[in-house]
Amino acid sequence: MTNPRKPFRLNVGFIIKAAVGFNRDFDFYFPRYVDDDLVLTEVEGLINVGRTSQGLIVQGNFSGHTTLECVRCLTTFEQPLKWEFTEVYAFKIDDVAEFGLIVPEDGQLDLQTIFREYAILEIPIQPICREDCQGLCIECGQNLNEKDCGHSQTPDSPFATLENLLED
Repeated sequence: MTNPRKPFRLNVGFIIKAAVGFNRDFDFYFPRYVDDDLVLTEVEGLINVGRTSQGLIVQGNFSGHTTLECVRCLTTFEQPLKWEFTEVYAFKIDDVAEFGLIVPEDGQLDLQTIFREYAILEIPIQPICREDCQGLCIECGQNLNEKDCGHSQTPDSPFATLENLLED
């Protein structure tokens, strides 16, 4: 990584000029990665860039952690993430794949957007701190993982009387 301000900008000019089948690994480690609304810690990974006859194939494999809020008990917790991606950058416009990625003329691939998008896709929509999370009391708001408040956790429902019919 030659530019600490743009760590995902890779100079791949030497790969473009290499023989088909040539590839190179780029290792990454960030104790803390911040980009807009994405904050990751202990990010480590590997990007492999390989030469094909039509372009460059870029494969990434990353892991890290992010801090989320549990949707049940509202406590913050650290969520481990793992993500990977494979993208093809074409040499010619005629060979462009689905996402329209073309090898830049200067030989500098900026993979920050791809890294960010795939990381965000791994963040759960409804994060839960643990499988057996009890959530909050529906009456007083007590975190039931910490202590039992003694209130009934059965919500009032117009169908609650129908449950009595099932017992008979």
